Amino acid sequence: MLELIGLKKSFDKTPVLNGISLNMREGEFVTLLGPSGCGKTTTLRIVAGLTEPDEGRVVLEGRDITNLAPEKRDVNTVFQSYALFPHMNVEKNISYGLRARGVKRAQWQERVREMLRLVELEGYEKRMPDKLSGGQRQRVAIARAVVLNPKILLLDEPLGALDLKLRRQMQQELKQIQKRLGIAFLYITHDQEEALNMSDRIAIMQQGRFEQIGTPEEVYERPATRFAAGFIGQTNFLSCQVEEVLPDGGLTLSFGGTRFPARRPDFAVRPGETIAVCLRMERVRLTRAPQGACAIPGVLKSRRYAGGSIREEVEVFGGQEIALIMQSASEERVEEGQQVYLCWNREEAALVR
Repeated sequence: MLELIGLKKSFDKTPVLNGISLNMREGEFVTLLGPSGCGKTTTLRIVAGLTEPDEGRVVLEGRDITNLAPEKRDVNTVFQSYALFPHMNVEKNISYGLRARGVKRAQWQERVREMLRLVELEGYEKRMPDKLSGGQRQRVAIARAVVLNPKILLLDEPLGALDLKLRRQMQQELKQIQKRLGIAFLYITHDQEEALNMSDRIAIMQQGRFEQIGTPEEVYERPATRFAAGFIGQTNFLSCQVEEVLPDGGLTLSFGGTRFPARRPDFAVRPGETIAVCLRMERVRLTRAPQGACAIPGVLKSRRYAGGSIREEVEVFGGQEIALIMQSASEERVEEGQQVYLCWNREEAALVR
């Protein structure tokens, strides 16, 4: 439905986008995820027609819209600030685009009622923006953006101004609204939890490039690069030497003199090379004795109680510290300074260069 083809953009001779390409399907929820300055907002502005690319094309349903004015594109945008008109009530905010197009009063009023049902704000027609909560203002902004039936909705960190509890609630509501509408959402965030919870696919960005594009499960379980592995989830990296490549493609690795098996990597390796094992904090176990084939020794340096979980840090070979989170109910009590073993399932530890 939407194609971004080789987009490049520089500001003051500094590259911001380095030839990115992306395809979106109809009704798909795609999130651009990355740190500040990686090019997310520039990409969104190019799709919206607010910024022109130096190179590349934007194609919507087979039509090249790269040089079209924003108002001539079948796209609309929801900004983090919501940008509601403070002097207009909810009804007038939502109906603004329809009234600007000369739609008759009876028609736009019916359309506004449909939108209020969609975002569950029936009865709020006459409420002014300053009398709404943050979550309610966000819903009004979405209703105003979709009242014109855009082909795709662009959302630039729309939950960024909300507190954590409301953000999590609105994540689910926003996804449900998207499903009811059936239109494509191109969403921007730097919040990994938000991206994992809401997206059909995630495009991880870094320095104007896509590091990896895939489903939430793919980018979490099989990260393509070290940056992707570190940006999604809480990850430790062990730099290990490849001792042996097994007939099934699996590996034997060594770290600090300890050998252990590893799953088949998604790239070619040879004995003697150094690669990184990605150990997610929640998937490493701390034990008094080695359990299973994947285990390395260490010393417990610290432990911090956090309600339902305990965060621990273990010093391993070379002075490196590995962080892990364990459920307090299943915790095997070990005191700081004692020798322990870090154990994991080889299939749950991704490998990256």
